[in-house]
Amino acid sequence: MGEIVDSLGMVQPSVSKHLRVLLEVGLVNVRRDGRRMLYRTNAEAIRPLHEWTETFERFWRHQLKRLKERAERKSEPSNDAGPDFTSRRKNDFDSNKN
Repeated sequence: MGEIVDSLGMVQPSVSKHLRVLLEVGLVNVRRDGRRMLYRTNAEAIRPLHEWTETFERFWRHQLKRLKERAERKSEPSNDAGPDFTSRRKNDFDSNKN
């Protein structure tokens, strides 16, 4: 469990609660090894969930592709990155009134 806590950046009681729920619904199995509890996913129990979500994969893939493309465009330095919203002083606006 310590590895899960570290990798997710969650506190141990939260991880324990989530693992308990997953255990209760049969998505994970657990065995004790001394003082440690070792959790393993139950692939057979997860299979129906995987098959159900697979029906939506083509929609997700399309949206993720669009999101990736947009992020890549934003990260590319270019001269036509859009309007320049640099801050201006009050005097800059006053001089335009003449």
